[in-house]
Amino acid sequence: MAEGSGRGEAASGLGKGAVRGARVAVGLVFVQIVSLQCGSALAKGTYGQVGPTALAGMRLGFAALVLWTVVRPRLSRLSAAQWRAAAGLGVVFAGMNSAYFQAIRHLPLGVAATLELLGPLALALALSRRAAHLLSGLLALAGVLLLAVPGGALPGVGVMAGAVAALCRAGYVVLNQRVGRLFSGWDGLTVALGIGACLLVPVAGAVDGRSVVEHPALLGTGFLVALLSSLIPYCLDMLALRRIGARAFGVLLALGPAVGTGVGYAALGERLGLREYAAVALVVAAAAWSVRTAE
Repeated sequence: MAEGSGRGEAASGLGKGAVRGARVAVGLVFVQIVSLQCGSALAKGTYGQVGPTALAGMRLGFAALVLWTVVRPRLSRLSAAQWRAAAGLGVVFAGMNSAYFQAIRHLPLGVAATLELLGPLALALALSRRAAHLLSGLLALAGVLLLAVPGGALPGVGVMAGAVAALCRAGYVVLNQRVGRLFSGWDGLTVALGIGACLLVPVAGAVDGRSVVEHPALLGTGFLVALLSSLIPYCLDMLALRRIGARAFGVLLALGPAVGTGVGYAALGERLGLREYAAVALVVAAAAWSVRTAE
């Protein structure tokens, strides 16, 4: 009896630990989303002076520079598997930054965040193994689709950029979790950001470097955008993905369109309608339901 009771208490303790970990992950994801959307609003506000490619390059370049200065990874100690995972994540970083910053040039923040979210939501639905998981993902998807149709035709360029960002975002969730498992500290994220910066910064310089030379004060804005929309969110994502699975993480990202819509309205004057409010309610409900259903 004592042995069985001990096992029951141990199982109960593990269950409580999982719940606490999930709650911490929710907080991390929420802070990540707020930081990301504030950085996006700051970036979009400068589009009259500098193009999205230059801002994407500054975003990724400054984030990589800060993390390399702090972490100083020892590259000679990395295994082949670690290099592959970090390189894959670096390629995704470059693609995701470029596509998303192009998307917010043509679309409101909430709509761009909605389109980008389609990737993680599709991943969450693919990974669903229980009815509650599937239903929470479908509920979030309904809210995302409701928010993505603002009542008129969306610019084709913006939709295409959003679709590419969605594909990259799904890859980001999978590869970020893999890097988090292969590396014990921040070395993996640092190497991935460095690889992404090496790919994107030269392209940004060639495409839109002149605007930065003409407005050197934008380097300060680019650094702040890097902190808000890259460095802080990516670090928080890795911490969250060490506590919850890719399915739950993908559904929690459904809060992104809601926050993006609110930030877009407050910072850029992008107005909300009744349909947008209904969509926000759906995605918030889906995220809350996902947290309550254990992995």
